[in-house]
Amino acid sequence: MDAENTHQVFDWLWSSGQLSENDIAHLPALEIEAVINLALPTASNALPGEAELITRQGIAYVHIPVVWERPELHQLVQFFGMLKAFEGRKVWVHCAKNMRASTFIYLYRRLYLAESEEASSHPMQEVWVPNETWQAFIRNALSTL
Repeated sequence: MDAENTHQVFDWLWSSGQLSENDIAHLPALEIEAVINLALPTASNALPGEAELITRQGIAYVHIPVVWERPELHQLVQFFGMLKAFEGRKVWVHCAKNMRASTFIYLYRRLYLAESEEASSHPMQEVWVPNETWQAFIRNALSTL
């Protein structure tokens, strides 16, 4: 895959930075049935026409644009809902660099799957150490949801 910070989390869940056209062409071979994009359409590395490229492959596309400086709990709840809606299917979650995506997956693993801190930190720990804004978001989610 061309996308940076690509990680397979489970047999049904992958995460990465921005997908390329080439990456999208390879998703059917991985049996991916849904892509969730957490990046803004104005991201510097956004792929023009991404939704169309993905849906042409017969893959569902969900866009939850999360502002980097202002992640919101309702977006995380929406993300959890999408993973529940696609339960039993293979899903690819991405953002610009896999920082948003890996954090949302970390919170899904902690809050929804009730995994340990150690288990749920993959792939976030491989991608980045959350900055102050995102640490506050994580604390808020863990204490509120």
